[in-house]
Amino acid sequence: MTRILKLSHLTPPQLNQIKRRSEQNIDQALAIAKDVIEQVRTEGDAGVLHYSRQFDFAGATADNLRVSEAEFAEAEKLVDPQLRRAVEHAFRNIEKVHAGQMPPPMHLAEIEPGVFAGEKITPLPTVGLYVPRGKGAFPSMMLMLAVPARVAGVKKIVVCTPPDQEGKVEPVSLVTARMAGVDEVYKLGGVQALAAIAYGTKTVSKVDKLIGPCSVYGAAAKRLLSGIVDVGLPAGPSESIVLADETTDPRLAALDLLIEAEHGSDSAALLVTHCENFAEKALGYLGEYLEKLPPWRKKFCEDGLGSYGGILLTDSLQASLDFINDYAPEHLQVLTADPLKLVGKIDNAGEILLGNYTPSSAATYAIGVNAVLPTGGFARSYSAVSVFDFLKRSTLAYLTAEGFAGVKETVTTLADYEDFPAHALAIRERQNLL
Repeated sequence: MTRILKLSHLTPPQLNQIKRRSEQNIDQALAIAKDVIEQVRTEGDAGVLHYSRQFDFAGATADNLRVSEAEFAEAEKLVDPQLRRAVEHAFRNIEKVHAGQMPPPMHLAEIEPGVFAGEKITPLPTVGLYVPRGKGAFPSMMLMLAVPARVAGVKKIVVCTPPDQEGKVEPVSLVTARMAGVDEVYKLGGVQALAAIAYGTKTVSKVDKLIGPCSVYGAAAKRLLSGIVDVGLPAGPSESIVLADETTDPRLAALDLLIEAEHGSDSAALLVTHCENFAEKALGYLGEYLEKLPPWRKKFCEDGLGSYGGILLTDSLQASLDFINDYAPEHLQVLTADPLKLVGKIDNAGEILLGNYTPSSAATYAIGVNAVLPTGGFARSYSAVSVFDFLKRSTLAYLTAEGFAGVKETVTTLADYEDFPAHALAIRERQNLL
């Protein structure tokens, strides 16, 4: 049941439950994920197929794990033209946003006479993208992951996504994958998918990095695989905060609170406000809008709002902002009187959506900003997915004779102090060789 919680009245355990979201259940998932990963690591395809037949589709074999060209062709025929136009529109905006992020491939600057320093930017050789499906199909997520990878210049893009019980991948997702330049798609979900692309098997390609939103089991798997492969940003179950004040329309706040809540029972959606009268009105509209959802989505909303979310009443707008920066939400919608004035006071949020015309659904599908965002409080240190997730930087340095002469004494002095004689010797002897 959706509730109004007063922040100042919450006990430490109650506040901790809200702040930890469904991440609090990750300890239970770690043991299960560990067993799956170990079986995939030691048995390769056999381990993958064991869990794929159990959780993905019963007819999984090494020959049908990878989506074939015939399946791509069939998917093209099944996609409704209007849906294709929507995907193409989203694709164009996502591509434009991420193309604007690309840094120059190399820069080298003279920082003092004869001393040049800079960076060389190189795309990752291979990446593995995890596109979930469990509670629905997500072609938009395919775009959010694959487009920046392709814009960055990744040479090989691999996708794992769960199939239906007949072993078919949702057709719009396949069309979207081909549109975005994905090279390989595997019919794999859950922990077994992440383990397969982290270690590689005879059938499934090994990647240099894996990235994508997951369930709590996937989040557990990423923790365990982080020493094997770069697992990217922590992107787990959906979460959001809607920030409101006395000027906010409670109907808009109620509507927008449900956007992320409907993802699943493990979603965390909070309406944060210091206005009690507004909170009561929003709660009333929330019940009205819940009745407009299909029963299974309604249950997701009610479960999440009753467990990890709800309406949080603070003592002031500043207290609301302090809570938001502490919570560090994945999605933040600012529905206050002048949202632009508050941007400078918001330090920790995966995305900040401003004003009445910018619900998170618009950002998820059409604006072009990336909707794969850090969860579980990791917006304090991680950023939204961007081209930078698919690029690596190599530092560049170059000394001329003049530059070498200018730094040699500094190098030998520090090398002697730190007791690295070979470091100093390379400088002193070089003076006699060049």
